[in-house]
Amino acid sequence: MNARRAFLGRAMRTLAWGLLPVTAPAARAADAAKILRVAVFDIDTLDPQQYSDQPSFSVIQALFEPAFEWDYLSRTPKLTPLTAAGPAEITDAGRTWTIRLKRGIRFIDDPAFRGEPRELVADDYVYAYKRWLDPNLRRGGQPVLTDLIVGARPVVDAAKRNGRLDYDAPIEGLRAVDRYTIRIRLSGANYPALEDMLGFVGALAREVVDAAGGDIRSRPVGTGPYRLREWKPGSKLVLEANPVYREAAFPASADPADAALVASMRGKRVPFAATVEVNIVDEDSTRLLMFERGDLDFVELRGEIATRLLAGDRLLPAVAARGITRQVHAEPFLFAFYFNMKDPTLGGDSRERVALRRAIAMGFDSGRFTRIVMAGQAIPANQFAPPGTTGHDPAMPAASIHDPATANALLDRFGYGERDRDGYRRGPDGEPVTITLSLRTGGMSRDLQTLWRRNLDTLGLRTAFELAPFQEVIRNVELGKFQMYMGGYGGSPSGYNEFAQLHGIEPMRVNSVRFANADYDRAAAAFLRAGTERERIDAARTMNAIARTYMPMLPAYFRLESAYVQPWLSGFRPQRFSTYWKYLDIDPAKRRRE
Repeated sequence: MNARRAFLGRAMRTLAWGLLPVTAPAARAADAAKILRVAVFDIDTLDPQQYSDQPSFSVIQALFEPAFEWDYLSRTPKLTPLTAAGPAEITDAGRTWTIRLKRGIRFIDDPAFRGEPRELVADDYVYAYKRWLDPNLRRGGQPVLTDLIVGARPVVDAAKRNGRLDYDAPIEGLRAVDRYTIRIRLSGANYPALEDMLGFVGALAREVVDAAGGDIRSRPVGTGPYRLREWKPGSKLVLEANPVYREAAFPASADPADAALVASMRGKRVPFAATVEVNIVDEDSTRLLMFERGDLDFVELRGEIATRLLAGDRLLPAVAARGITRQVHAEPFLFAFYFNMKDPTLGGDSRERVALRRAIAMGFDSGRFTRIVMAGQAIPANQFAPPGTTGHDPAMPAASIHDPATANALLDRFGYGERDRDGYRRGPDGEPVTITLSLRTGGMSRDLQTLWRRNLDTLGLRTAFELAPFQEVIRNVELGKFQMYMGGYGGSPSGYNEFAQLHGIEPMRVNSVRFANADYDRAAAAFLRAGTERERIDAARTMNAIARTYMPMLPAYFRLESAYVQPWLSGFRPQRFSTYWKYLDIDPAKRRRE
């Protein structure tokens, strides 16, 4: 984006837009003293189909509502009805999904509604899903959904040619059957893709988008628990409770561990806080300082800075004495080492190349890495799907595969026994073997280089590094210009995102190692068709086993995130996929006393 366009974008966000109070009922009773104070990195847009960053999405989720939300208290991802009247009706072996909406849900008021209350209807989701498919929007053009939803491909391809999507063009597999019923027909079963769409894409009123000339970056008109009151780009946003929000309560749970929390929220109406102050803070050190001053109600931190309130793995006594608590969870991302399967030194399925990759994997000391490089704020990865995602196998042993002795024996056995005068190995062809690892500049790269060189020196393998800015590394990876690289991937409730990196049908930007294995592809297809977690874990076990055999990538670690929570905040649960500010309650009197 050039400087002028960036400036215009920011200017548009400051434009005022009005609400029509004539149709809104009196604001529901809300304690004005209940002000939730949070921090996010700088945001770019409040258009639910134009964001490309997590900070923007975290605010969007408070303003717009998908048909379903990810269960706030469930330990594993589970969709629960939000604006839907009940669970999706899934028929035709997973190829037809029918969603029925609750009646009487309203959008916040907007001039586009001409002073009339505007009810949420099925067409609003059909329109939002079409925007999700629109290749001319930043977040649009989802290729998997384009080929999955029956009849979507011709409409999307026409939009690419014409520069605009015809929102009036019918899509056979995406229809409003009646005012409150949506029917989605698929070319094949794909639970992860549909669940992501139903659980993340919020409804939009088309007339608002049309009235805004397509630019709703600063005009978020949704059905969510909050509405935008103020936005000072680069500084803060202020959200206020939606005065026409329907009756809603804190989620139920059958888990005994949640009993006290659920009981404490009984009888309260969502959202609890009358106001949410969203501070734009890009530096973690500043966030931590604000939290320590009491200016933030919670703070989420990773890496070394997450340890600054700790003595070992416990809160510092002075911190604990203030009533501050800590909650830790593994983020839904897999960080791994990737081997280019087309590389002439590392790639291919020959016994020698497989042995080389497996030896490198056994040479990596994941325990030392998580302790030193990650300051203990990570756990070694023993599988592809992160904890808390579908397909994660809690029964899989956590034992490390680190075994330098076996790795050296493997290299000796499969033709890498000859060494040069410096003690480094030669390949079966007698040529020197050098393993080049691509890394992003900055961050933890220096510590990682030191550890990686030490690990490979133990195996007698010469090491080199290619350092570049993050986006350049990604471009090279997508073009196949790498031998090995380290990176992270994921962020979805479904573990398929991690497994997709080795699925042969995926494009090179996903399957960047160019792995091709028919047995793996069959297991991946079974994962997509699986309607139960048991079936997903069975498919995941097969894919994990095949990956361990051929070693096209080495799962390295799952990053931990620590959430520190003030004593006056209740209802907080670490959320891997969604932002649920509506469920957070404030005790103003307790805040004043602290």
